[in-house]
Amino acid sequence: MTSTVSKRWLRILFVFLQVALLATSVQASEYDEDDDGSGIAGAVYTMSNSASGNAILRFHRAANGTLTAAGSFPTGGVGSGGGLGNQGALILSQNNRWLYAVNAGSNDISVFAVRPKGLVMTDKVSSGGIRPVSLTVDRDLLYVLNAGGNGNISGFTVQRKGRLAPLPGSTRSLSGPNTAPAQIAFNPEGGILVVTEKATNLIDTYEVAEDGLTTGPYLNNSVRATPFGFAFDRRGRLLVSEAVGGAVDAGSVSTYNITENGQLEVISPAVATTETAVCWVVVTKNGRFAYVSNTGSGSLTAYRVARDGSITIRDADGRTGDTGTGSAPLDIAFSDNNRYIYTLNNGTHSLGAFRVQANGGLVALPGANGLPIGANGLAAH
Repeated sequence: MTSTVSKRWLRILFVFLQVALLATSVQASEYDEDDDGSGIAGAVYTMSNSASGNAILRFHRAANGTLTAAGSFPTGGVGSGGGLGNQGALILSQNNRWLYAVNAGSNDISVFAVRPKGLVMTDKVSSGGIRPVSLTVDRDLLYVLNAGGNGNISGFTVQRKGRLAPLPGSTRSLSGPNTAPAQIAFNPEGGILVVTEKATNLIDTYEVAEDGLTTGPYLNNSVRATPFGFAFDRRGRLLVSEAVGGAVDAGSVSTYNITENGQLEVISPAVATTETAVCWVVVTKNGRFAYVSNTGSGSLTAYRVARDGSITIRDADGRTGDTGTGSAPLDIAFSDNNRYIYTLNNGTHSLGAFRVQANGGLVALPGANGLPIGANGLAAH
């Protein structure tokens, strides 16, 4: 009898522990695993881009995705004071230890060490051209896209203590002058650089050698007009937004394979967002979903990404997330764990925030207000 009672209580205790564990798991799923107990799970960064002195604006990211202003850090350079027509003006290193920023008005790049209590500037170097608008980094190699003058790309080696050293012989031209380039980025393997040109409707690719020098550009026609922002899925397929000159409800996204010699092969041609002026692109780490911001429509559109790189729109109306009337969302960025997505809303001078659901849906969260006019760039961890 005693043995039977004991076994019954053991079963009850076991069930109770299971329920408690489940409850704890559900509660924990609402928060970041990287919360160190301080309530701060990460940070979101943008920059003032002010023509009187550029500065990085830092926001603490709480475990539930909400933001709190956490300081301003001068870059030592000058911004443009207005739009740059770009993606990637502000980027983090792969390990989140370093933050890189363009100073479009003074033609240089600033480097910051990322510390728990803020940012510490470690270097500022010439961009090797005029009007830098986009950056990309792969381990110890950084490239910048300069949009002014005839336009070019230029490389740097990432040194110890956060310093950049110009890579001799790395400067390469774009397809020609007046191309209105938008973004530069390495593919996941680091062997290819990609640049989008809005004015020529071209996508440039460069092969990257082991010494960091490039060969190219190889010129590829965009499926539709005004190729703008882009991102790679985890298998290295390229997803490119097409703003189509800002035509109403005409935005789209195309996907490509990149061959070893830098040629593009179309997978999904011009899958419509049904929204206006699609520009910026991000892809989840698991490669299942891509999101684009629609500057002219105040919205975000989600795409499902198949294993072969083909894409389908998630929501028929193209509005997976709403950033508000007149918000004009520009850059978008994921938190490290991909649970939260943030937008830089140029029209309302604010940051938008959303929680990402398992099915690709977005739930709006409180963001942050009071950004300066002309703010540019967005990075998060």
